[in-house]
Amino acid sequence: MPERIRPADLDVQVYRDGPAQTRVTIVSSGATTDRAFVLVAGIGVAASYFEFLAPLLAEHGDVYALDLPGFAGMPASGEEPTAAFFADQVEGVIAHYGLVDPVLIGHSMGTQVVTEVLTRRDDLTHAVLVSPVVDEAEANALVQAVRFVQSTVRESAHIAIMAFSAYLLCGMLYFLEVLPHMLRYRISDRIGLVRARLLLIRGEFDRPSPRRLHSRLVARAPRARRWEIEGAAHSIINGHAVGVARLVHRHLADDLAARGRMPAAEAKVPPARHADLQMVLDATASRIAEWLSAVRRDQDGVERAKSRHARLLWRAYVSRS
Repeated sequence: MPERIRPADLDVQVYRDGPAQTRVTIVSSGATTDRAFVLVAGIGVAASYFEFLAPLLAEHGDVYALDLPGFAGMPASGEEPTAAFFADQVEGVIAHYGLVDPVLIGHSMGTQVVTEVLTRRDDLTHAVLVSPVVDEAEANALVQAVRFVQSTVRESAHIAIMAFSAYLLCGMLYFLEVLPHMLRYRISDRIGLVRARLLLIRGEFDRPSPRRLHSRLVARAPRARRWEIEGAAHSIINGHAVGVARLVHRHLADDLAARGRMPAAEAKVPPARHADLQMVLDATASRIAEWLSAVRRDQDGVERAKSRHARLLWRAYVSRS
């Protein structure tokens, strides 16, 4: 992790749009810039997936990590959970916080939501699609389940536990309600309407987001780059957050080739410098406290737990004390 990174401040708020509620985790390091980042996770997954990526991006602007309606303990709205519905919530967050030309970053199903937002707006100039889905040739629930399992076997136990807990908070019924909409969304068709400069990122072993899909998307998008990170799988935003952050910043600076590969050594989140058993136990306790607070719809409790977890990670990975 970069040695200069500062401890980030976290603020958890809830954006309401009628019956729909979106939890917004705002991560700030005091960076003096007007450019913000809006992070949208995949199906059933919580904003906690961005625990490493968010503070790295916050060095260059405030980060708004979203838990959309029905995910991470947020109540379902009763509306059809389509990409268009979720895009409405993202646009509402952008308007509510007065964000000017934020950088939208979506992961997995979040790329569908980001793409849908981008089709509506010409004022958003840059966006990043990490592990976009679904390959139309494999838009089948059983096939996608196999692809996710193939990718999951290359993920760490830490990521598997995070995913499992997020799916529990989402609930199987809502997950199954969202899934058909994700499978039906034709990102290859919609991406042609996007005017923003796009960066597409995938992991070398990302089976749900195959190279052929990236080739199709880049061919149809008016302005797009594609990069691959060696050794990474589908949950690239967590285990390889350092590389994702570097590619994002280079994309914004227009200092990135149209196509390339990043070595795993440059991209992986390194082992914690100051980890011990007590740190592991404290981090686990803070994550459990976050989950329990989310179940109780206690947003203040979620904020306290997230803030504690962020401080623990900063001390473990960066602090010299």
